[in-house]
Amino acid sequence: MTPNDLDALLRETRTFAPSEEFRRQANYNDESIYEEAAHNPEGYWAKQAENITWFHEFESVCRWDPPHAQWFIGGKLNAAYNCVDRHTLTHRKNKAAIIWEGEPGDSRVLTYDMLRREVDKAAHMLTELGVKKGDRVTIYLPMVPELPVAMLACAKIGAMHSVVFGGFSAQSLKDRILDAGSKLLITADGGWRRGKVIPLKQNADEAVEGTPIEKVVVVKRIGEAAQAGMNPTRDVWWHELMENAPTKPFPAEPVDAEDYLFLLYTSGTTGKPKGIVHSTGGYLVGVNTSMRTVFDLKDDDVFFCTADIGWITGHTYIVYGPLSAGATVVMYEGSPDYPDRDRYWAIVEKYGATILYTAPTSIRMFMKWGPQYVEKHDLSTLRLLGSVGEPINPEAWMWYHKYVGQERCPIVDTWWQTETGCAMIAPLPGIVTTKPGSATKAVPGISVDIFDDDGNPVPPGHGGNLVITKPWPSMLRTVWGDDERFRKTYFGKFEGIYLPGDGAYRDQDGYYWIVGRLDDVINVSGHRIGTAEVESSLVAHPAVAEAAVIGRAHEVKGQAITAFVILKEGHTGSDDLVAELKQFVVEQIGAMARPEEIIFTADLPKTRSGKIMRRLLRDIAEGRVVGDTTTLADPAVVEQLKSQYKDQE
Repeated sequence: MTPNDLDALLRETRTFAPSEEFRRQANYNDESIYEEAAHNPEGYWAKQAENITWFHEFESVCRWDPPHAQWFIGGKLNAAYNCVDRHTLTHRKNKAAIIWEGEPGDSRVLTYDMLRREVDKAAHMLTELGVKKGDRVTIYLPMVPELPVAMLACAKIGAMHSVVFGGFSAQSLKDRILDAGSKLLITADGGWRRGKVIPLKQNADEAVEGTPIEKVVVVKRIGEAAQAGMNPTRDVWWHELMENAPTKPFPAEPVDAEDYLFLLYTSGTTGKPKGIVHSTGGYLVGVNTSMRTVFDLKDDDVFFCTADIGWITGHTYIVYGPLSAGATVVMYEGSPDYPDRDRYWAIVEKYGATILYTAPTSIRMFMKWGPQYVEKHDLSTLRLLGSVGEPINPEAWMWYHKYVGQERCPIVDTWWQTETGCAMIAPLPGIVTTKPGSATKAVPGISVDIFDDDGNPVPPGHGGNLVITKPWPSMLRTVWGDDERFRKTYFGKFEGIYLPGDGAYRDQDGYYWIVGRLDDVINVSGHRIGTAEVESSLVAHPAVAEAAVIGRAHEVKGQAITAFVILKEGHTGSDDLVAELKQFVVEQIGAMARPEEIIFTADLPKTRSGKIMRRLLRDIAEGRVVGDTTTLADPAVVEQLKSQYKDQE
């Protein structure tokens, strides 16, 4: 973000107060909730924990030994019981829990009672395959109902699930299996994406070689077109195991509040992804609370979150948040533009969605396509909109407000990340007056600030490092197998203070404006991709000597990946090599990491200490210096640029 962009943000004067009608019916419509939570955070979270069913009540709320926190100490519970079983004992028994829409148009509805039966059968199945409490199960599935069923079955046993996004390559899947030490993989023969088959089983076959995986359970999603081979000694069909599984209820395993619920990998500033660990009690209380506070959830709401469950947004706001709150959630398999650009709006209309939660990348795409696709459909059931994954620019916010929300739906712009578990900065829609582009202020029970590099809070009108100054229930507990990395990455800069890695400004009204990453992580369409991961991939190609990757501004994706590549002697840059390198990255990491552009250069501009001048590379990529980047093949140009910038980095 340039200074001019920031100035424009901070000059934003448009404000939108909740309507009297919305305020009247909101779960929270009184500012006092903020004061109560700030005055007595432990009391606030203990009260929120009453919305969860505990098999054994906790004895104390929080123990903070920086950087480690324990929440709801002594409490026993089970996440699957809270998300499924307990609702079958109430009026929600025959209520739709998951409404699933497949990309080709097939659909399925699971009531809470039907979901309970599926989860119990899957738990029996996993137990018979040798999965027990504390084991890790890797799940590599498309957006089909078997995905939340598999997650909840793991939770019911007390096993940890590690969901890997279906867009990741075989190598990325293998890395995550090895790091987690999983002994079972659940995958599918394939998945659908814009009418094409994603070869998940073929990727899985490649990935499991040389790993501890003993069995691969395969969901039949595609059929013959997937061309998925089955290894008779290792692979078993999900549907066959489920048909033979006992139909009797599976007793939920009581786990300690601090027992781990799941692992989810996120990109870091080094090449190796970090296995973020979430606990059961704290995570569940956090996500359940945010459904009622940030999303104002009511019993008759139909919640449509467009994320993939392979990311934290899907974990929290398709599975554990809505289901723990007894909601009806819409889950969609495909992309927003297939078979046409109105697919989301058709789904909203078809199922009467009342809350829509999507990403700024999607909103910017919708803007580009024009409002006619939205206007084809009746969106009158919508009452609340949400934004997630990256900062939303004010004009995209206004378009969302005007065309999707029809100027009557509040917008909750949410800031959070894999590590935080649930929304941390967001307006409570029945209380807070919103500003386009601002996530407004911290939700009750969360303590945020902005520090300069010396650890001092900055005054209003200034920016710096976004920080979280006190522990919260849904915070990550560690990095799997690497607690030192956890300490160094998140608590290494300011003692006892959590550093998310995002820059932010606070305006004169105390509202927060998130301005993007401060570290070497690129946010492409809401997907966090580490520059080191892409650089390592490129350097693994036999033609590449060195590579530097940066994120440059992109009008739809937010950021796009630009790679500067030095070739080994004997290799010459060409369009064919550009295409080959892009595909090489896809094969190594996944399609979301494909560089938008590759620029061949004779050298990389570095400081005397050897640090790459990334700011200069961003200026080059965004056309602020050089112009025709083919001149970078001339070593003299790079030397000249280095001398111009030597005092600026």
